[in-house]
Amino acid sequence: MTAYRSRGNPVEHGFPHLATVRAAITALLRRLPDDGIRPYAVGLSPADAAFTDADDLHLGAHRVASAVVAALGLPDARMVVAFRPMQEAATVELAAGPEYFVEVNDRFRTHRRDLAAALAHEATHVLLHRLRLRFPGTADDEVLTDTAAALLGVGWLLLDAYREDALGHQKLGYLTPEEFGYVLAKRAVLVGEDLSARFTSPQAYEAYVRGGALADRDLRRAPLAAAHGAERRRYARDRRARGATGGTGAGYRFERHGGGLRVTFDCPVCGQRLRLPVAGRLRARCGLCRTVLDCDT
Repeated sequence: MTAYRSRGNPVEHGFPHLATVRAAITALLRRLPDDGIRPYAVGLSPADAAFTDADDLHLGAHRVASAVVAALGLPDARMVVAFRPMQEAATVELAAGPEYFVEVNDRFRTHRRDLAAALAHEATHVLLHRLRLRFPGTADDEVLTDTAAALLGVGWLLLDAYREDALGHQKLGYLTPEEFGYVLAKRAVLVGEDLSARFTSPQAYEAYVRGGALADRDLRRAPLAAAHGAERRRYARDRRARGATGGTGAGYRFERHGGGLRVTFDCPVCGQRLRLPVAGRLRARCGLCRTVLDCDT
């Protein structure tokens, strides 16, 4: 897990990992049990993540680790936390369990407010290991881990750990701040969570807003009824031009089925491929994330 950056090594911004993030959301929801994300609707609270100078170092670290484990639905997993000098923020030894050994950067001995964020990333590694879900390649797999942490209610801490001041700046995780905001906005659609008052870092809040704006645009793509006028007109032109023979538009595809026309497109929340009849205004429920979508096909 990446950790700290100086002024000479700027934080990456924007959405360079967006395709992998979207694939990670789809893959995670497909791998979760039948009740999906509902068991994770109540994420890790600021009170459970709090770790102050008044806490005993090791007892406090294990208390926070236990709270993270519980938030991720890993009640039979015990995380043993140790501190040592290291370049990374933290690492975890993945094994059969039930004990998992986590080593965290010595910096957290005194900079305690972000220990829960580092533990959130490592505990999510444990969850994905148990789900037998991983992406090929270290970089993509770490993006999957950050995405899962954010979607399942503990990753907001990773975004809140992004801060800048006169001495330098800090960022945890592999996603950009805006990408964290994007995934957290997807979670908000799924569980109705509003994190706007939770961020202690002004820079994290700004990234949360920018990421949320992109997620909102996903909800306004044709053939969704909320699509803006220009996109609705483009969709209508594509439907007339391509509907006769089938063809691809901007994020959707028309195809003939029997005597009717259908349009396929990605669910704007989870990325699952949807297929609907071209029949005007209708409501559809995504079979993966169960989001009800108002469409105008």
